[in-house]
Amino acid sequence: MRFWRITRRRYITDATTGEGARLYGGRWNSRGVRVVYASTSLALAAIETFVNIDPALRPDDLISIAGEIPRGVAIARVRQEELPEGWHQNRNESLHNMGDDWVRAARTVAIMVPSAVIRGEWNVLLNPAHRQYPRITFGKPEPFEFDARMFR
Repeated sequence: MRFWRITRRRYITDATTGEGARLYGGRWNSRGVRVVYASTSLALAAIETFVNIDPALRPDDLISIAGEIPRGVAIARVRQEELPEGWHQNRNESLHNMGDDWVRAARTVAIMVPSAVIRGEWNVLLNPAHRQYPRITFGKPEPFEFDARMFR
């Protein structure tokens, strides 16, 4: 399965380690828990990035990284019915618990989670501590730029 990440150039060395998520937490993990956030398309990765940047500042140091989870590697999926009402509106503690439990159980190296930004689309969480993580491949970082019209 193919996936994409977008990050700032200065974070490239940690783009596949989960360090940012460990330091700051995210929708699906608590602080202290390493998770690599990715999306099932470059377009979704762009939207997920866009909603987390200052709309007055057009970043000029973004990079995209494509990745691949090989066939035969199990990927879990969170079902919409498992989520609390309003899960997409804020960082709900139950989502942190769900993601943290998934990391600790280490049954799969990846889990598909619904996008809070675009309903019906999917993000991918990767567990860098999982024994199968070295099987995941990451491509060469490529420059990524938002269209200037997004910042008017």
